[in-house]
Amino acid sequence: MMKSKNIFKYISVAVTALIFTSCNDFLTIYPTDKTIGEDAWNTKRDVDNMVAGAYREMISGEIQNRVVIWGAFRSDELAKNTNYSNSNLDNISAVNLLPGNGYNGWNAFYSVINRCNLVLAHAADVMRKDPNFTEGDYQTACAQMKALRSLCYFYLVRAFRDVPYTTQAYESDDQDMQVLQSSPDSVLQACISNLEDAAKYVVRSGAYGTNDWRNVGYITRDAVHAILADIYLWRGSMTHNVADYQKSIEYADMVIKAKHEHYLSVHRNNLGINTSTDIYHLYDGANAFAMNFVQGNSRESILEWQYDGTVNSNEGLENLYYWYDKDHNYSALMATQIFNSVDVNANTELGSKVYMSTNDYRYWLHTYDVNNSEAEQLAVRKFITDNPFIVDISRLTVGEARTNRRAYANFRQNWIVYRLTDVMLMKAEAQVQTATSDTDDALQKAFQLVQTVNKRSMQETARDTLKFDDYRTKENMERLVLAERERELCYEGKRWFDLMRFGYRRMIGVDIKKKMADQTQWPALPSDMLKIVVRKYVSGGDAVSYKMKSEPYLYFPILESEIKVLGIKQNPVYKNNNSNSKN
Repeated sequence: MMKSKNIFKYISVAVTALIFTSCNDFLTIYPTDKTIGEDAWNTKRDVDNMVAGAYREMISGEIQNRVVIWGAFRSDELAKNTNYSNSNLDNISAVNLLPGNGYNGWNAFYSVINRCNLVLAHAADVMRKDPNFTEGDYQTACAQMKALRSLCYFYLVRAFRDVPYTTQAYESDDQDMQVLQSSPDSVLQACISNLEDAAKYVVRSGAYGTNDWRNVGYITRDAVHAILADIYLWRGSMTHNVADYQKSIEYADMVIKAKHEHYLSVHRNNLGINTSTDIYHLYDGANAFAMNFVQGNSRESILEWQYDGTVNSNEGLENLYYWYDKDHNYSALMATQIFNSVDVNANTELGSKVYMSTNDYRYWLHTYDVNNSEAEQLAVRKFITDNPFIVDISRLTVGEARTNRRAYANFRQNWIVYRLTDVMLMKAEAQVQTATSDTDDALQKAFQLVQTVNKRSMQETARDTLKFDDYRTKENMERLVLAERERELCYEGKRWFDLMRFGYRRMIGVDIKKKMADQTQWPALPSDMLKIVVRKYVSGGDAVSYKMKSEPYLYFPILESEIKVLGIKQNPVYKNNNSNSKN
């Protein structure tokens, strides 16, 4: 056990600072909360402001940085910009994962968790004080906070595995709380239970009205179901439990069905008698990039953090992918050489690149300077450009050159947490794992989902589209899904987690009911996974592969300052050191 003061210490400082801050002082998409004191919980507006404050913390630069560093940087898709000096990123890249590395800090996530706990602790009292705060309002507010808290814990489990879990609100430095460091089994099950309860009370998608940002900016039923599909897929990969994969499919289907029904309701007057068999309603390749990543809040979006470009400027993403700061017009991170050209073997174990065809719009639109096999690093275009770049890609011979045409100030760029194609490919991944043989119909169903995502991204005249006969085995279909997820979701903070699931399915002896520090031996990491990870290294890949021996190496060490608190056990494969810096 540990005293949670270390995790929540800076929260009390932030609380004090906010006591005198009114939500009317400035305009934001997510308003700031008025106060977090004994006078804060009197009216419906107080609760609404506190709920909005939890969302606002979720879009902080610290969290945006960690979503990318934890979820993608360790994978094959990203590397530190050679122009950028940062020893912490160098160490992560070299698998010198040091307890003093600032990127190990989890305080920003626990701050959001505590805000959620505060709402859950005090909202019921407001019903007795303000008749305008109804039972329905109360249930909806609590459901959103349970879901947001669960999403935070899910990030923490994927980054650290064994983490402190609490549902108690921390409100004062004088408060002495004891929090257990829990195993993945207990944390994930708690998240599932909370999410399944939240699904009953969060609003349905589209309930805020047509073109209202809250339909994707706040957690809706579709978002809850997407998180559940993701958690079940994760747990199934760790435990090899087919029942978890079935639940992932079930929740993915709920999202797909709800999105389809909402689309029909919005477009009913234009559709007339709808005889189409399309249940996904995806944008085509020429428009998907513009609608999802330039305009934002598209019909494919499920959960998307909102930035207005003034108070809520997405500096975390901007620093990683565009300008490190206002005086340095280069990014902290770059795309790796696996994006520089195409490879017909991209979907197989022989593949060295992400894309298999120049007829794929994503090849040209997601990354700058492509179609240059000599390029070792390329700038990320997705989330960065404000130019939709809809052209005839059949005439292109080189990718668009990176420019600095977008201003550094007022970086108004949303961050997509979940979108429809992500969920479709989660379902495909789960379906592959339910197959009992290479002739199982589940493989055909998985292929159809992958083909739908892939085909919408290809030129209409393209002939090099996917064919089922090329991927008839369970092994080949699994690799196809993994490859398609990278093509579709690159730079979205997903790739390392995808590779972890891929690796876990090849590991024997994983026990999610035990903490790593309580074990003396850990499952070895599979060579299939490591072979993919090291594709990004121009040199030094063998050394990286050699270091990553067992399950604990999949995770970050816990920040050094937390280890000093009695009861926190370090990831057992990392030793203490004198390197300690802040990020």
